[in-house]
Amino acid sequence: MVRCIWEQVVPAIRLTLAMAVLLGILYPLAITGVAQAAFPRQANGSLVVRDGHVIGSSLIGQQFTGARYFHGRPSPTVSVSNPQRAQPYNAENSGGSNLGPSDPALIRQVASRVAAIRRQDGLGSDARVPVDLVTASGSGLDPDISVAAALIQVPRVARARHLSPARVRAVVMSHVQGRILGLFGEPVVNVLELNLALDRISR
Repeated sequence: MVRCIWEQVVPAIRLTLAMAVLLGILYPLAITGVAQAAFPRQANGSLVVRDGHVIGSSLIGQQFTGARYFHGRPSPTVSVSNPQRAQPYNAENSGGSNLGPSDPALIRQVASRVAAIRRQDGLGSDARVPVDLVTASGSGLDPDISVAAALIQVPRVARARHLSPARVRAVVMSHVQGRILGLFGEPVVNVLELNLALDRISR
């Protein structure tokens, strides 16, 4: 009886150890090696460097509030230590607002954001505002905005930087990223990279 059980346990232990080594050590090392060789920038976080210092990642949004900067999507993320305190673009605590489309709180938030954008960008009271400027993404960390969301901000940014709208628009269009593989998603603009490009122009 004991011998029969041992004959079943030993192969199970061997298989467990073999799978642990194969899938817990060798496979991750192989994938890491391929990623570092083929996609080193992406594998290391798609970091954005300026003047020798890491200032962010092209995969994680940042909050820009000044008139001279393009603004990203709203971020509903909160502090890890105090969930009642808003902390936009907190990468330690990503998540959406969990408010449904018919939720009165979301409707009020969107209406308030629309009014604020029309005011700060000098738009008419009936001007259409791109939806991604007034609603958060599922992660709350979206680094990109639609082309329409970028173009609607061009006049404000141009005024604040004392540049012509045509020049700012040209910078926007030069930073448009097409659909993934030409098929998936919509063209977008990375807000951090766009703002850095403008900083280089108007330092």
